[in-house]
Amino acid sequence: MPLGGGDAEVAVYDFCVVGGGIVGLATAMRLLELRPGASLLLLEKEDRLGAHQTGHNSGVIHSGIYYPPGSLKAEYCRRGARMTKEFCAERSIAFDECGKLLVATSPRELERLEALHERAGRNGLEVRRLGAGELREREPMVRGLGALLVPSAGIVDYRRVARAMGEVVRARGGRVELGAEVTAIAESASRVAVTAGGRSWSCGRLVVCGGLQADRLARLAGLRSGLRIVPFRGEYYRLPARRRGIVRHLVYPVPDPRLPFLGVHLSPTVDGGVTVGPNAVLALAREGYPKFSVRARDVLDYAAFPGLWRLASAHPGTAVREVRDSLWKRGYLRECRRYCPDLTLADLLPAEAGIRAQAVLRDGTLVHDFLLERTDRMVHVLNAPSPAATSALPIGAAIAEDCVRPVR
Repeated sequence: MPLGGGDAEVAVYDFCVVGGGIVGLATAMRLLELRPGASLLLLEKEDRLGAHQTGHNSGVIHSGIYYPPGSLKAEYCRRGARMTKEFCAERSIAFDECGKLLVATSPRELERLEALHERAGRNGLEVRRLGAGELREREPMVRGLGALLVPSAGIVDYRRVARAMGEVVRARGGRVELGAEVTAIAESASRVAVTAGGRSWSCGRLVVCGGLQADRLARLAGLRSGLRIVPFRGEYYRLPARRRGIVRHLVYPVPDPRLPFLGVHLSPTVDGGVTVGPNAVLALAREGYPKFSVRARDVLDYAAFPGLWRLASAHPGTAVREVRDSLWKRGYLRECRRYCPDLTLADLLPAEAGIRAQAVLRDGTLVHDFLLERTDRMVHVLNAPSPAATSALPIGAAIAEDCVRPVR
């Protein structure tokens, strides 16, 4: 039931979730499952759910092979992959367990592949080593000295998943408010007041899943974590229809552990297409998806943050290479042709970009794992890294279970 004793002009709820991406929606679903009949409000500043990171990614259901054993990323990804497939199957949402191939193209990468094989075992994943011949049998257009096959990896349209989650939230009695950009958050001993423009609400517990705006919403609520969201733009290409059958699996390079991102890969999509990407360049607007989008407030925000410059100085070659490949298509193509040499410039057609919300500390350290900050009545998701979409259901469940515990 709604909380009592509020001002007559202010709607009062048991729970409020800020952010209509897949993590916020998963949290709202679980809260209403744990507390049937509770009142819940979900606020989303856009005119649709899943408008940002949820709707601008490669659609991969990740396996968790890369992540350190024992980390939240490894645990939530493994559980999340299974739960995502179950959620989709129950609601007739198309997905394909196509599997992933990590392709080694040099002796050094073969050594890294062996390390990933060992890590997969520690993470409880089924994988298979493939030699060059078996790789070519499985993927005739892919070249490599060997590969690691991860059968459990898959693909889905996370926008459809987000819409289905929104339907579940509404069906369980939750209220979803679109076009509600939060402008003030104030926590007291008994509740949290939330304002969006000229509208106000009050709740017993607040969960903020702000994604690209996570640090700003935390500061709005009076938290001083010291980190900053630095946006990285992931640019994709799509292959023409005549190239749709070029691969059947997700095809990834073997990642370099010295570098912060995974590299350019080929990804089949559930609609039958294939995307190529992403790269990772510093974005000049947190939510500006067209190329060369610039928002002065966003640039000034991270330009004044010392952590960005320390990060850049730690990876100078990576930054230069990613910018080069963004501006020069041939550089991007060269990355792809390391393992798929048949691709040509004419095959790389423009596709919608994505923007990753990367939390960075003041010393330049990238926050690689999930990071939450709690007060008596609030939970702020400050970092929800890839594979956040795959991991949304278990991370949402963990947040919800924390929220239903008695206030200290």
